[in-house]
Amino acid sequence: MGLKGFVEGGIASIVAGCSTHPLDLIKVRMQLQGENHVPNPNHHIHSLRPAFALNATTTAAVPGALHAPAPPLLPPQKVGPISVGIKIFQTEGVAALFSGVSATVLRQTLYSTTRMGLYEIFKQKWSDPSSGTLPLERKIAAGLIAGGIGAAIGNPADVAMVRMQADGRLPASQRRNYNGVVDAITRMSRQEGVTSLWRGSSLTVNRAMIVTASQLASYDQVKETILEKGLMKDGIGTHVTASFAAGFVASVASNPVDVIKTRVMNMKVEKGMAPPYSGAVDCALKTVKAEGPMALYKGFIPTISRQGPFTVVLFVTLEQVRKVLKDF
Repeated sequence: MGLKGFVEGGIASIVAGCSTHPLDLIKVRMQLQGENHVPNPNHHIHSLRPAFALNATTTAAVPGALHAPAPPLLPPQKVGPISVGIKIFQTEGVAALFSGVSATVLRQTLYSTTRMGLYEIFKQKWSDPSSGTLPLERKIAAGLIAGGIGAAIGNPADVAMVRMQADGRLPASQRRNYNGVVDAITRMSRQEGVTSLWRGSSLTVNRAMIVTASQLASYDQVKETILEKGLMKDGIGTHVTASFAAGFVASVASNPVDVIKTRVMNMKVEKGMAPPYSGAVDCALKTVKAEGPMALYKGFIPTISRQGPFTVVLFVTLEQVRKVLKDF
């Protein structure tokens, strides 16, 4: 397999990433909903959610006071993926649905090409010589290792992609307005230091390990089971069925890590000010405290809506590319 596995995986990943990019953008926007209500260490009572702010108020009402107490601030209304998509289209234009697509191409080139190629190498090395099959636990191990290495390599493109996708939700005065992935990486390096390109890398690596292990191992396992039991022949139907199963497993397993990763990568760090989050654990604790445990599954519908089509396009394209390149 060698180099061919990297080429096949890279082509399939880029096609899948670009075709499902708008769904990924909607997912990122939904994951950032309510983030302004996470307590900020640089502020006191005003950074708390309304319920906490009211409980902490010590000023008693004065009879005959000239001014009525200010009404409590309400958190922003949470909307679904369709509403988010429509709002982006109406306020930012159809092109905004492809914000950060250049970063997606670079990310898939670095991250997915690496993970797909390494996974195939591990499969060949660890397969049973007599049967040619690979036990599920070895598939999972191959996915964990391949995903971690790929994520470490592709993290700069991942940070750039998240920022470019999230930029449109900010007020015009606060937008970064990157001209493309190269401009994003260059400006981040110059303004925030080279280490900013690996911000949230531990989360990226953890998520990639979970996604790769669950996605690739699930696909191979379901496909093998379908063929062994004779439920379907090796064709598009089998590939689509196995892909949807793999996409669902990957979505459920990775969504909490993905929410935290998105928020850590998107946070804006001001000079002389403490960052909103000191790390992944701090982000998770603040998010759960301010918004509840289910906040870790924000964007799950667009995640699975994106992960399903992405996984289908990924593996169907991969199978077709393999047929084309089988003689090389």
